[in-house]
Amino acid sequence: MRKTPMIAALLLMGAPALAQQDSAPPAASTGESEKVNLVIVYGDDACPQSQGNEIVVCARKGEDERYRIPEPLRGDPNKPSNQAWGERVRSMEYVGRSGTESCSPSGSGGATGCFAQLARLAKAERQAADNASWKDLVAAERAKRLSTIDADSEAIEARVKAEEAAAAKADEAAAQQDDTSPPQQ
Repeated sequence: MRKTPMIAALLLMGAPALAQQDSAPPAASTGESEKVNLVIVYGDDACPQSQGNEIVVCARKGEDERYRIPEPLRGDPNKPSNQAWGERVRSMEYVGRSGTESCSPSGSGGATGCFAQLARLAKAERQAADNASWKDLVAAERAKRLSTIDADSEAIEARVKAEEAAAAKADEAAAQQDDTSPPQQ
């Protein structure tokens, strides 16, 4: 059985393959194995030519698909159908619950669970919103400071050199003044 028709069918169904290599079983007449090269080409790009014992299968997509995210990865990650089964069960755990620790207006002690529910919701909200850790914040601040360190050090060095040059001129002027002044007795 040859893989070529099956590979072509998978490619036409939208199997993601960019220049993937797959080797088929050896041909019946010869002992050599043939290679199948699956390529997706966009727009008017040319399909590569097969060489030797290689089969090239090209799927053509529109030019507007060239730099897009592959279709299986598109979509809303927050969609309820993408939520893990365990999370759905955990959220349904409290449905229809009443009585002690339930935060419901019915039953004795229903109000005792309100703080626990508020704390649970606050923790979930904080975990969802707090994606940056202290380590990330420190690294960002360090990068910001290091980005200006070269310019700052060059400015300081230029200022120090100007001050040294001014001091050298002042010393030279003072030495010339001492040489030209008459000796005092």
